[in-house]
Amino acid sequence: MITYFHPGELGHHVRTRLYGGRLVEALETPGRLSALHEAARICTDAVVEPEPADRSIIAEVHDADYLTFLETAFLAWKQRFPDAIELRPSLHPNAYMRRLPDDLLGRAGYYINDAASVLLEDSWEAAIASAASALAAAAAVRDGKPAAYALCRPPGHHAYRDMASGYCFLNNAALAAALARRTAGRVTILDVDVHHGNGTQTLFYDRADIQTISIHADPRTAYPFYAGYADERGIGAGEGYNLNLPVPEWSGDEAYLAAVRTGIQAAAAFSPDLVVLALGLDASGADPLACMRVTGEGFARMGEMLGAIRKPTVIIQEGGYPSPVLGDNLTHFMAGFRASSGA
Repeated sequence: MITYFHPGELGHHVRTRLYGGRLVEALETPGRLSALHEAARICTDAVVEPEPADRSIIAEVHDADYLTFLETAFLAWKQRFPDAIELRPSLHPNAYMRRLPDDLLGRAGYYINDAASVLLEDSWEAAIASAASALAAAAAVRDGKPAAYALCRPPGHHAYRDMASGYCFLNNAALAAALARRTAGRVTILDVDVHHGNGTQTLFYDRADIQTISIHADPRTAYPFYAGYADERGIGAGEGYNLNLPVPEWSGDEAYLAAVRTGIQAAAAFSPDLVVLALGLDASGADPLACMRVTGEGFARMGEMLGAIRKPTVIIQEGGYPSPVLGDNLTHFMAGFRASSGA
């Protein structure tokens, strides 16, 4: 199995995040790649730099004006606020107000959902590099490889068609699925990150050709709070093709893996031609954002279960933040996945 990783992902060095009314140290930083990159060198066959991202796929998934905003907004922000080192919105639309204004302050809040999704001078370059890794892995699997791993950062599964959210700007799993759908009849996106893949769900909520399954902490008490409930099943042609499997907070291996098993059964019933696996390692009890207690052994078992699907699989890295076991958890997962999939 090949790992795809673009060095441009080492940009976008956010210093702080807003938490509990205070600015505290950011966790989604380039530093979290060190352990994952080192682990990938050991537990996959090679780490390869991808070709530049295919912009036509990105334009298929994301709104054109949103993409222009991501690429150009920081420069405009810097011209208006010369001392600023980041673009962090201070207001946002809501269920009662949803117009797109002309003013930069209003557009920033429209296109960025929360205070965690900060834009810096090189944020666009990092996001497009992350997308390039996802698309290269998807192309490798499309072209016959049984599996490929995209070491993506920033992550992607919270990003909507026209809105950044939860550290995510471009939805890497959705990009991989869109590329796969150009040749595959059916695609399943199976998300095991501890936070619900709200952006991914929304992008495909009315489609029957791309099944979306998410195993995650119960949103009644965990981010993203406003989506990820079991009664969200899809609409129109997509009704029944979205499955959310919320797990009570602070669950351990058995409860989390039981939900993964249910997700695998749903995927088997759908019978996809290709699986996009959104791999979060933040269900670990050692994660700094911990809300679960999945162990290294649990990740190995999870990998074994998912590898046993025996479908062409694109593995997209989502969450998983700096901890002493972050790299170990990737190694455990890959060992299980490769042993059962033969990849």
